[in-house]
Amino acid sequence: MKVENIPEDLARAAKRMVWFEKPEEALQMPDLFLAHVMTYGTVQDVVTAEKYFTRDDFRHALEHAPPGVFDARSWAYWNTMFDRVPVPELPKRHIP
Repeated sequence: MKVENIPEDLARAAKRMVWFEKPEEALQMPDLFLAHVMTYGTVQDVVTAEKYFTRDDFRHALEHAPPGVFDARSWAYWNTMFDRVPVPELPKRHIP
């Protein structure tokens, strides 16, 4: 997503969902942003994200989820929503 003219509703959601980054920076990492929306977002946050991201974007974010973002409940819900059954294990950090 181009971040030049971020719509106000999306910027607000990005600021709340990825509070440790500026909205412009959060939206340059769509997998991270969408993972946060799918885990911490309200219904309105999901609706807002759906206005600007496709179902394939959500699926890609789920398939490339960063470790440590999803909780077990959100992980199970979104994987089921995308017909990823049986639900794969939560992403894990690999420490060398």
